[in-house]
Amino acid sequence: MHPGNALITFEQEGTRVRAWISASPLPPAASERDHRYAALIAALRQRGLECTVEYGLSDYIVQAELPDGSSLIISPPQEPPSEHREAPESWMVTRHRPAEPEVYEMVYDSEPDGPDAQHRGSVPNLLGAIDTRLDELGVPPRQEQKRSVAERAAGAVLHRAGFIPAVAFGGAHYYRLPSAMTDPAEQRLAVTRACDVLQAEGFRLAGDPALLAPGLPVAGSHEASLGDRLGHLTGSVQTATHTRDAIAPLSELTAPGDGVLQRVVEILDATADWWEGFGEAADHQYANHLRLIAEDLDSCAIRLQEIRNDLTDRHTAHPGKDQTQARKTFPSAPASSRVGAALAPSPSAGQYALPAGPPTESSARAVLPPARPSSAPGR
Repeated sequence: MHPGNALITFEQEGTRVRAWISASPLPPAASERDHRYAALIAALRQRGLECTVEYGLSDYIVQAELPDGSSLIISPPQEPPSEHREAPESWMVTRHRPAEPEVYEMVYDSEPDGPDAQHRGSVPNLLGAIDTRLDELGVPPRQEQKRSVAERAAGAVLHRAGFIPAVAFGGAHYYRLPSAMTDPAEQRLAVTRACDVLQAEGFRLAGDPALLAPGLPVAGSHEASLGDRLGHLTGSVQTATHTRDAIAPLSELTAPGDGVLQRVVEILDATADWWEGFGEAADHQYANHLRLIAEDLDSCAIRLQEIRNDLTDRHTAHPGKDQTQARKTFPSAPASSRVGAALAPSPSAGQYALPAGPPTESSARAVLPPARPSSAPGR
């Protein structure tokens, strides 16, 4: 899925900041109103419900048809309309059935004078209330779906920006900032870092602009992550026709002293020492776990060195590879350029590039300001 169809919505409830990734299969020609409610539509469709987006009194609403003939209406503020159309301040959910027996039921109301006012515009609480009522009505549970490429890519960006994966009531997945991160300035910095990279990679964003840090200094150009740069080596193995080419990535992983695995072991040991400094019993336990993992990884690195040496010693062409075709597809790199291959830009970088040309009027009305060059750590 192209990230242009994926929407990342940032929201704040009290001191908590969440990010939702919606990659519902909306077609490229889907209207702006459909994309606005992509997260809600995706959650309802995962429970087998047909959804439409229609215009209410002063804004669009989502209508889902239930198996008993009634309809679920999910509405942002209508009179007056929300000041933040992409991230409404509240929600109202009602259930209707005009035919006999008639039904009118208030499922959720987080408007200022409503019973759920404390939740305001929170999407997790909105979906939680909807899921509870759908369970009571016997609607089949949400079907767990494999995460799309776009969802995984967005999740990796949020991970590097300091967000933590979480699961809401009903099974919906989202990301949150650390619960102990309550300083608004620090929260804005984390959200801004995430938004910089997400927009640079072509994702659509929604949320209150107040969640962004004003006047953040412009950072350097957007770069591929270390993981993506190492991932580039996978292609060199897949297209290698000779052992001298196939062992290059293994050599980078297992090089004595400064190989990738050795550096990972050092990071784990250093983190264990640092974590243990908090001094509590649980901290000692986590530090010991990190050291055990480091020991296991160190043992694996030694075994991989032996495998690499055995493969290197064969020094022969692969009998099942067409060398001529492989050279056309992915020319083999000389031994001196192994590190350069590891540091080359990720082949997926172009997959999430922003489209050329000025933004359309509808995209310019988006919620969060235009992208700045990435300031995310490690990017």
